[in-house]
Amino acid sequence: MTQATPQRRALPAPGLMGTALAIAAHGVPSLPLRAGKVPFGNCPACTGNACGGRPNMKVPGPCQCPGVCHAWAAATTDPDVLSSPAWMAAWRRAVAVAYHPGGAGMTVVDLDDADAIAWARTTLPTTLTVPTTRGEHWIYRGVMRSVNAVRPGVDIKSQMSYARWLGFGTGSTAALPDAVRALAVKEPSTARRAPQSLTAPLRGHGGECRHRTPAYLERGIALAVQRITEARSAVHATVYRTFLAVLSTHGRCGCLTDTHVNRLFSAAQAKGESLRHCTDAWANALTTLGL
Repeated sequence: MTQATPQRRALPAPGLMGTALAIAAHGVPSLPLRAGKVPFGNCPACTGNACGGRPNMKVPGPCQCPGVCHAWAAATTDPDVLSSPAWMAAWRRAVAVAYHPGGAGMTVVDLDDADAIAWARTTLPTTLTVPTTRGEHWIYRGVMRSVNAVRPGVDIKSQMSYARWLGFGTGSTAALPDAVRALAVKEPSTARRAPQSLTAPLRGHGGECRHRTPAYLERGIALAVQRITEARSAVHATVYRTFLAVLSTHGRCGCLTDTHVNRLFSAAQAKGESLRHCTDAWANALTTLGL
């Protein structure tokens, strides 16, 4: 036997598939991540929800696609799917394995730096801990909604989300504490406060109001939210361009309120954008338009 076969087996792709099969055996739904450590994009047959999936593929819908193109919703524990020819093509291109915490009945508190870890150690109950490149994943037993940037350096990954698989970790998994659930409740209030200082310069700007009826503004905000929600790539750029378009049309007459801005920020954060990025994108758009 030549050395070719062992060399092929030693490549990262088969190793990643083996990891996925191993964690799937423990009831953890897994999926491959491509370059950039993000899920694979929709295949041509599923583009634009043509396969029947709901907006943003948060629920896959009645899709018969055998590929790996529904982000976190593609995660599975089925070994026949994980090792199928269609998925093998993805594993060969993959750079990492991810898993769907919510699908395994778990919540991951992603601590991104030393300060976040220090906060967790004084605030949260001890649980299963997995080291990451820059911090730690604290994994709890229980499911909740996923929220990014609930506090500096802290994200919550559970429902409709994925996390990189970095090993089984150390310690015992504790029940999801109310302290973590409370973080998800506090986060939207932070998002509501942030735009206040940004929208203030828009009021009394003296521009001509083209909003003949409230429906004109409402339709513009609804379309902007839809554009952000349906973005499947280049989310950062889409958020900025959408903020720019909204401010260009509605930002000079004073009709744009904090409530409208909160809807835009919430849509962006639901796509995984941090509050800091939303704030920066909004400020950059204001600067670009001279507002």
